Amino acid sequence: MMRTLSFAVLLWLGMACLSPGWAQIPSGKFTNLGPQVYASLIQGSVFADDAAGKSYVYTVVRGRPAHFIGYSLDPLKLVVDAPLADTDGSWDVEVSTDGTVYIAAANGVLFKHVPGTDAVTSLGTVLPGEKVIWDLAAGKDGEIFGGTYPGCRVFRYHPQDGFSDVGRGPLVEEENYVRSVTYHQATGKVYAGIASHSAMVELDPKTGEKKQLLPDHDRDQEAIYHINLVHGLKGGDRVFGWLTGQTERVTTIYNLKTKKFEEYMPTMDVKSLIKVSKGSKVYYTAGKKLYEIDYATKAPESKELASTEGETKTIRWGKNGLLYLLTSSKHIHTYNPKTGKLTTEKVDIPGQPIDIQSIGVGPDGLIWSGGYLAGGHATYNPATGENRQLPGLDQTEGLANLGSEIYFGIYAKARLYAHDTKKPWDMKQNNPRLLGQIKGQDRPFAVLGLEKLNKVLFGTVPGYGQLGGALVEYDVATDKLEVLTNLIPDQSIVSLIEAGDIVVGGTSIFGGLGGKPTQAESKVFGWDPVRRQKTFEIVPVPGAMAITGLMKGPDGNIWGFADGDLFILDVPNRSVISTHRLFEIHTRPSHIWRSAFMILHPSGAVYAAVNGKFLKIDPNTKQMTQLDENVGMPVMDNQGKLYFKRGMDLWLYEPEAPVE
Repeated sequence: MMRTLSFAVLLWLGMACLSPGWAQIPSGKFTNLGPQVYASLIQGSVFADDAAGKSYVYTVVRGRPAHFIGYSLDPLKLVVDAPLADTDGSWDVEVSTDGTVYIAAANGVLFKHVPGTDAVTSLGTVLPGEKVIWDLAAGKDGEIFGGTYPGCRVFRYHPQDGFSDVGRGPLVEEENYVRSVTYHQATGKVYAGIASHSAMVELDPKTGEKKQLLPDHDRDQEAIYHINLVHGLKGGDRVFGWLTGQTERVTTIYNLKTKKFEEYMPTMDVKSLIKVSKGSKVYYTAGKKLYEIDYATKAPESKELASTEGETKTIRWGKNGLLYLLTSSKHIHTYNPKTGKLTTEKVDIPGQPIDIQSIGVGPDGLIWSGGYLAGGHATYNPATGENRQLPGLDQTEGLANLGSEIYFGIYAKARLYAHDTKKPWDMKQNNPRLLGQIKGQDRPFAVLGLEKLNKVLFGTVPGYGQLGGALVEYDVATDKLEVLTNLIPDQSIVSLIEAGDIVVGGTSIFGGLGGKPTQAESKVFGWDPVRRQKTFEIVPVPGAMAITGLMKGPDGNIWGFADGDLFILDVPNRSVISTHRLFEIHTRPSHIWRSAFMILHPSGAVYAAVNGKFLKIDPNTKQMTQLDENVGMPVMDNQGKLYFKRGMDLWLYEPEAPVE
């Protein structure tokens, strides 16, 4: 769910006013090195027929831009490959009752496609201020419903009526995500799953009336992440919701006839649930298995039928009585319920370049890039220009070196990995290897190698809707992780730097997405890695929401950013030497995790990327010159060359002159 970070940064830039006196003088040489990480991650998918009855399967390939692609089923052939303008993905694709295919874009725009054609049409933003469409559901007479972020809204679209906010505002106050939606044909009601604090809401789209259904004992989870409704079951139609949290994932079942929740089922691909046209048998997938459950029996039990590949993205019955499934592993499975035979055909999905989420200079001298959402990594060799793809790991939030190894902090569930660069990258050979994952945590943005102690520290952001990050120590010698949670109460640890014998950390008052801060201001703290205790805690800039971009400055002090203020910290005296206002921030954004990055160049200049602005800072006068914009996560190689990301592209910046 990391797409919201881009929105937060853009929102902040809109709210932040530059301080007067900035110079904007082009300096140095900029070179676009091109896309780095490629992936063929498929997202929203659906089966549909054209007016002549010909069948297709459609899916969206994540990329910059995302591509909507379609295949005829007989024979399996690519017939549509259309870019989706200004968006990098789609979480759902649905077909309406009139046969139109709708695409829920990750930028809040709804697209449509008519099967049998090769065109995709933008219908515009669904509701003002909504930035992501998470899920779609087909209603009656060609209408379509969808759930959005950040307003926690449900919209309706009809070709004749356009868009409307059928929930008349947030489905749940103080929440941001309608993560999933489904429609009940018999009553015309919409059932919606909420995040970042789990809820299931029954909505009457005609009146706007809302009713929260989920029992109190399930409200402490993160989300009803997926939702589905199965009609025509013995004993009543049922809503299935995939209830997710940091420690448990189960399927909750609500009976629309009895108005009661039934026994949980284990975790499953909830969107794969599909009933036979006659009878009460329901098919679904879970854990790469296809199951059948018969609701005609007094005590329905699941029966395993076959093995599948990956998570089911979409499912449907064919006119021939066969069951068709498209999976995340890009396979189409065909199951014959009469014979019990399952056949598999691989779909050749064209890869797309994806946005860069993290950058580092490895101990091998290569420039390492991690991909956004789809994950994967790539290396760029500055000497040869070679780009090498390294699949396997999910989205990297932070990385750092120790010896010949690179340490990765991975989203989700704060999984920590180490890769030995002296050996080939090979997931099957445990290189990179999993060190562990941190309970209750999600995003390890801060990573720091401590050479003298042969240890690595990680600073984390907690799970969705939660507050309180963790400081994690990995001891290379013992191969053990030690976790200290909530070191600074209700704050995340988002920046770490070594300062003599201690480590200095910076916090953010924001936790996981959807969480509501309880603390007024972020802090800088000292950590003794030998005694494993906090040595000090101060507020460098009153009221600042996040401390990011910590760096050892040219004067030997620690430099950092507190929101829009550059501050200089005298660590031995636990005091702030000076602050320098860069931005004025007038409205609180949804979160700040890593808004600033700073580099001390061998020339003596300080380079920084702050909320997308690329700056050169005179270390003596602190005068700031803007060199460029739309710049993220700069790093420096051992030749003094800087690399940064701009969307999916890696850029090289070569400074032209030293500081006098």
